[in-house]
Amino acid sequence: MSLTPNELSQFQRQGFLLKPGLFSPEDLKPLQDALTEIIDQGARELQADGKLTNIYADQPFGLRLACIHAENREAGEELARRVMGKGGGGFNGPAMLQTIRHPALLSCIESLVGPDIVGSSVYRIRPKLPGWDRGEVPWHQDSGYFLAHCDRHLIVTCWVPLVDATLENGCLHVIPTVHKSGILRHYTDGHAGFLEVADEDLPPVEPVPVPMKAGDVLLLTNLTPHASFANNTDVVRWSIDLRYQSANVPNNVEEEPASYTPERDPVTMACYPPEADFVIRDQNDSSREIHSADQFRQLRERYDTTRPSIPGRGWTPLQER
Repeated sequence: MSLTPNELSQFQRQGFLLKPGLFSPEDLKPLQDALTEIIDQGARELQADGKLTNIYADQPFGLRLACIHAENREAGEELARRVMGKGGGGFNGPAMLQTIRHPALLSCIESLVGPDIVGSSVYRIRPKLPGWDRGEVPWHQDSGYFLAHCDRHLIVTCWVPLVDATLENGCLHVIPTVHKSGILRHYTDGHAGFLEVADEDLPPVEPVPVPMKAGDVLLLTNLTPHASFANNTDVVRWSIDLRYQSANVPNNVEEEPASYTPERDPVTMACYPPEADFVIRDQNDSSREIHSADQFRQLRERYDTTRPSIPGRGWTPLQER
C-alpha cells in the first residue's frame, strides 16, 4: 500500500491525496465499538439523572448519538464532548493506538516522511452532530496551531471518516496547490472558537470538496488550507484525524512536560507542546516504539496531567482585523 510515484507527485503538487479503502469495515470496528462504549456509559448516566428518556441502545454507530441529540441537544453535545476529551484527543484506548499503527496507513506515511516515524501529538476524534455549531471548522492550515519554527517541516494529516462523508453531512473541503506558499494569516476566536483564515486572506484558488467512503484516507500537508461545513443530515458524521512526522521534525519524545517553561526558547520545543508525541517506528532502536496500550495511555496521560501551554504566534482576534 505504499504510495506510487504518481501519488507522491500529486501529494507534492496538490497538497493532498485521497487513498480509497485503506481501512476495511473490520479495521474500523474496534474504534467504532470503543466510541460506542463511551456513548453508552454516558447515556446511561444521563438517563439515571433524568436527562434522557431513551438511550437508543438498538441504534447502529452512525445513528445512536444522532438520536440522542435529536431528543435532547444538550445531552448529545455533552456526549460528543466526552468522546472528544481534552482538545479532541483525549481518548487513548487500545483501539486508538491500533488505528494509529494501521500497517497499510503506515506504509503510505513512510513514503512521505521516511522509515523513522513519530506520531504527532495532535490526533482528534470529531463527531459532527447535525446542526451543531461546534462541528463546523473554518478555513485554516494545521500549521496555524503549531509553533512557527515547524512551518518548514512536513507533518502529515490523515483524515479518516468512520462513516461516509458527503457534501450533505460535512465532508472536508481543501484548497489545492497553495501549500508551497507558506503560512497564511490566522485569527483567534474564529467560528466556534477555532483559528480561522478570514475570507479576504484566502488564496484565489477554487476549493475542492472531498466526499469519502468510511475507511478512505485523505492525506494533507500541514500547510494545505481546509475546512468542514454544516451537517445538514440526521446522522453524525464521525471522523478522526491522525498526524505523523519524521523523527527529524521537532517533537517531545522522551521529554518531560515540566521542561516546557515560559523561559524556554520556543525554537527548542516540539511543534505542539501540550500533548505527547510518540515513536511509531525507529529502524535503529525498536525498543523506543510504542506498541503497548498501557504504555500509550500512560504517555498521553502524563501530558494531560501537566498540559504545557503553547507559546503564542502573534495571531490576533478575528474581530480586530
